[in-house]
Amino acid sequence: MSTPRQPPGGGAGGRRTIKGAAPRPGAPRGQSGGKPPAAGRARSPKPQPPGAQPAKPQPSKSQPSKSQPQPPKPSAAKGQGARGQSPKDQPARSRQPRPQSAEGRPARSGQPSAATVRPAVRGVRPPQQRRAEGRPPAGAPPRRRPPQRRPASRGIRLADPRRRLRVITVVLSVVFSVFAGRLVQLQLLDSDALASDANTNRYLNIPITAERGSITSSDGVALATTVDAYDITADPAMFTPGATGLPDAPEQAAALLAPILGVPKEKLAADLRTPKTRYKRLAAQQTPDVKNQITDLKSSLEKQAGSRVCQAQKRLLNKSVDEGGRTRVDNECVNPLAGVFNRDTQKRVYPSDGLAANLVGFVNAEGEGAGGLESQYQKQLSGKEGHSSYAQAGGRLVPTAGGSLDPAVPGTDLRLTVNRDIQWAAQRAITDQVANAGAEKGYVVVQDVKTGQVLAMATSPGFNPNDLSTAKNSQLGNAALQDAYEPGSTAKLMTMAAVLDTGKATWDTKVTVPYPLVRGDVAFKDDEKHDTWYLTLAGVLAKSSNIGTIEAAQTLGATQPEANKVLYDYLRRFGIGEQTGLAFPGETPGILDKPEDWKASKQYTIPFGQGLSLNALQATSVYSTIANGGVRVAPSIVQGTTAPDGRYTPAAPGAQSRVVSEQTAKTLTEMLESVVTDEQGTGGRAAIPGYRVAGKTGTANRVDPKTGGYRGYTASFIGFAPAEAPRVTVSCTIQDPVNGHFGGQLCGPVFKQVMEFTLKTLQVPPSGSEAPNLPVEWKP
Repeated sequence: MSTPRQPPGGGAGGRRTIKGAAPRPGAPRGQSGGKPPAAGRARSPKPQPPGAQPAKPQPSKSQPSKSQPQPPKPSAAKGQGARGQSPKDQPARSRQPRPQSAEGRPARSGQPSAATVRPAVRGVRPPQQRRAEGRPPAGAPPRRRPPQRRPASRGIRLADPRRRLRVITVVLSVVFSVFAGRLVQLQLLDSDALASDANTNRYLNIPITAERGSITSSDGVALATTVDAYDITADPAMFTPGATGLPDAPEQAAALLAPILGVPKEKLAADLRTPKTRYKRLAAQQTPDVKNQITDLKSSLEKQAGSRVCQAQKRLLNKSVDEGGRTRVDNECVNPLAGVFNRDTQKRVYPSDGLAANLVGFVNAEGEGAGGLESQYQKQLSGKEGHSSYAQAGGRLVPTAGGSLDPAVPGTDLRLTVNRDIQWAAQRAITDQVANAGAEKGYVVVQDVKTGQVLAMATSPGFNPNDLSTAKNSQLGNAALQDAYEPGSTAKLMTMAAVLDTGKATWDTKVTVPYPLVRGDVAFKDDEKHDTWYLTLAGVLAKSSNIGTIEAAQTLGATQPEANKVLYDYLRRFGIGEQTGLAFPGETPGILDKPEDWKASKQYTIPFGQGLSLNALQATSVYSTIANGGVRVAPSIVQGTTAPDGRYTPAAPGAQSRVVSEQTAKTLTEMLESVVTDEQGTGGRAAIPGYRVAGKTGTANRVDPKTGGYRGYTASFIGFAPAEAPRVTVSCTIQDPVNGHFGGQLCGPVFKQVMEFTLKTLQVPPSGSEAPNLPVEWKP
């Protein structure tokens, strides 16, 4: 049976919208006639005839109204499939679409189909009409349930740009909200705590030590140089209980550092308990090995403190008890060395150990010169210190916090006039003889007679500047410049120079030498008791007669005061009583009173070297003056300097002044040769085969610096060679010897050993002539 055709116009003439037939907003699209609507859900009103009043809403299916007539059930004879019957089981005609109501039920005849009625709301599709419900006819095959369809997914369709924009907006809003919340926390809620933590971010101003200049010998070999070292420093503010959480952080750190640094832990702990300063040096100029030990130990403790357990404890600090808070962490979770650092610096080392140590000097723990040339040239050697400023937090550098750097300027290098080989020979010779003589000390000076340059200056006993712990205070100075002693007979050369240069006598002037010689109330004697000697002036010098020297000095003036004044003038010309010009720390100018103060016996003892004092370099310079033809050249010890830019500047030559005439100097040289070559001379042990040697022995009573009186002796020998063309002067002085006391006996061999080595080192050819051998005696 075919479906009745819908009359045009919906039975009322024309197309019109039926009230109550419009689809419900939000109804699922494409919903087929499966399960009935949920309980309580209102059914769509039944279609009404044209012009009728709108129907009242029907009650829900679960509670049908008795007064409301039920729609007639469709008959199976009409060929309509039962509800749930598969379309395949229906006859061909029944598969044709039928007009349905808004509820999916078949539309009554004479009413327009919902499919032909426009929706009441534009843009909303009407729901699909449900199939008519009914029971299958008798004998019909069992109906099948159509497969249930899942409702269409309502997930986000990212292809929709409007929805994508909404998602991005939401995400950005969440991110900015987090940032804003953190900003509020930092600026308002935690501002005080952060300000307190910021106190640990301080700028440290660290000095940068300039590289100290080197001190080298004349051939450029280092006598004192600088190597890399490290100062172990600390920030005491990082050892407070508030910074570490430990009440005894300084003591724990001191216990760890003391065995490595070799510093008492009590001192280290006291240094770490000074929180008012941000910089404290715990140990200076440590080796790389010490630095590495501390670095490794610090890294190990830092790793242990950064473990998960320790980090969990630190997160609980300052939290309430309810939250499991802690007032402090375990000791194992704190690195007590976090505030310990190392600073690059330099360490002064002396490659040759004690060679020329008394001249070169040493530096103290602060790296400053404390003796010798190290102290004298401290400003030039030290350079200019720099500074580095940087921010640190928790012991770590803050690279983004800025800082400043003022680089250091290296020091100036000193090149000395000292010949390293000659210095070694001189030091070995005097050290051996001081030990053999059982003396208190001794010194040797080697000087170039032409330039005045000091080629060697050795003192015994010396010290090793690399290890000052074994040295006595008396050994740290330079006795050759700092000791003032009475020279004795070596000073007789100046008296003879005055007599010859003034023309009061010649080398062969006859002198009668009695024993003893009484002047005033004092009886003067020679070293040995003798009958009357008949000596030439050369013989007086060769036999080192005190009495003959007094008699020669008396010829300098008509009266004794006049003679005293003339002798004083010559002594001053030779440099006695004034500085040598080296400006060496602690150098003594000696003692030479004014001639009017030469009272009583002093005016007779000064001519033979008692009653005045000088240092070893002054005494050496006197003989160099004679060897240089009567011209004195101021001694020098520095050959030149090398600036940080590598520019070398030679030192100015020593000032020169004529003391005696050239002829006087020549005559005195020949007279000094007799001291060494004549059988009656006192300096026979100083002779050197192949070289003509001129020199003089000295044996003087020694002034005890403790009592001020005479006790013991000063033995000496000073000479130069080759006598015909002098090149080098060597002096030897031994103080307070026990095994012998004569100068020729003790210092003659030292002079010979050092002079012979020096002449060979400088490649000075042997003498080509014999000594004049001036007569020393005359017969009455």
